[in-house]
Amino acid sequence: MIDKVKKILGLSSRKTGNKLILNVEKLESRVALLENGRLEEYSVERKSSRNIVGSVYKGKVKNIEMGLKAMFVDIGFEKNAFLHFWDAIPAALDSGIEEIDRSANRRPRKRITAKDIPNIYPVGSDVIVQVTKGPIGTKGPRVTTNLSFAGRYLVLMPFSDRSGISRKIEVPKERERLRKILRELDIPEGIGVIIRTVGDGQRARYFVRDLRFLLDQWAKVDQLIRDRPAPCRIFEEPDLVERTVRDFLTEEIDEVMCDDRESINRMNEMVSQISRRARNRIHFYDSATPIFESYGVQKQIDDAFHRQVWLKCGGYIVIDETEALVAIDVNTGRNKGGRDVEKTILQTNLEAADEIARQLRLRNVGGLIIGDFIDMKSRKDQQMVYNLMKERLKRDKARTHVLPISPLGLMEMTRQRAQESLSDTIYENCPYCGGHGVVKTSMTTSVELHRTLNTVMRKYQDSIHEIRVILNPDVLKRLKEEDEELLVELERRYAGRLMFRGDPAFHHEKFIITDANTGAELKT
Repeated sequence: MIDKVKKILGLSSRKTGNKLILNVEKLESRVALLENGRLEEYSVERKSSRNIVGSVYKGKVKNIEMGLKAMFVDIGFEKNAFLHFWDAIPAALDSGIEEIDRSANRRPRKRITAKDIPNIYPVGSDVIVQVTKGPIGTKGPRVTTNLSFAGRYLVLMPFSDRSGISRKIEVPKERERLRKILRELDIPEGIGVIIRTVGDGQRARYFVRDLRFLLDQWAKVDQLIRDRPAPCRIFEEPDLVERTVRDFLTEEIDEVMCDDRESINRMNEMVSQISRRARNRIHFYDSATPIFESYGVQKQIDDAFHRQVWLKCGGYIVIDETEALVAIDVNTGRNKGGRDVEKTILQTNLEAADEIARQLRLRNVGGLIIGDFIDMKSRKDQQMVYNLMKERLKRDKARTHVLPISPLGLMEMTRQRAQESLSDTIYENCPYCGGHGVVKTSMTTSVELHRTLNTVMRKYQDSIHEIRVILNPDVLKRLKEEDEELLVELERRYAGRLMFRGDPAFHHEKFIITDANTGAELKT
């Protein structure tokens, strides 16, 4: 069915010309992944606000809330970190792996309940935690005691003796091969290992080398845990450049272009430990034209972050981020199609599903997401759109869960929210509209002004006879052209005189009423 969908959308299953574009500047680093020239992944990191997800801290338990089943831990931030009881149990497993039991005679664990937590982590005690979710809005970071360190092909879990394989590796024969490699790895007692999705098809020696690197890294972290007093940072997650090499520089990447010499040297040093052949794919970009403009990335970024995103077929989607959820509306737009209306609707919905999955990655939005697709009568068509969405979400590094299209034409999904969305990082509320996204019309402001003038002139009719109004020129234009008779009627009724002055610096909704002689502001 997916092949049929790709045929409808005109998509090629083969990935060619895949490029990683890195723009490294003093204040900000940016990474874009292009597949056949199309922007598929986009990350931004600023020097002043490094991402702390994945960093490890030695903290102190400040208080325990049994009602919330959580404790608050001081890790050196303004707001204490939130540690839920289920994240404070080292035996907790990630649901994204299949467990491989390396010890056939392993004794069963003693079950730990919420009542045991205050005894395990009393107030004032030290606790080693890792950030799983950065500070968002007024909330502090969320942390866990289940530490994990990501390598190229493996994830090391120093406080767990369970190992497994990513469930995204689905071929049974390959899973069996990886199980054999996992059992033969020399993993110390009490430490667990997960084979990452990128390990699919890799040789055993790569896992051996990666394990050695991760064990050396853990040995350094373990020594710092013993030596440093709480609260302090023990381990910092690598910056954007290093994470890019670790997570994205796979065999599918044909070329890496970077405009910073120092970053090129760092990448070459990292790659030499992974694959010497990969060094030939890393190149320095040296041109007067900015690298993102040269490869057409900047225009794609600008287009992608509009509220309204156009589809190839002529339809479009509208994306609205709210406090509670992200709402995405699908419209046919200019795609009126021919006589076959159902085919037109299916094509629009398929393109929308493909674009929605891409937009979630680009914008890094999370939480509850509702997609309002165009109504489809055929259950087969609905299933086709649902299957495409599931397929496109597989490549998302954040955990996602999607439900089939409901009878109302809605597709509900959730996406892991580890940090603020990219729009929250790049944008702030407009100082003019205050984040509303709209301002009152000139007519609305005129109505409010008339109402206020009526109250003020009645209140001061015996003492003040000349009143000046300062307001936005657009509103003043409406007053002169359409509401002049109403103003004359006010002057006649209260035996007063109204004078107006337009000020371009004034907010569209703002006006001030003053005594024309003294300049004192008149209140209602």
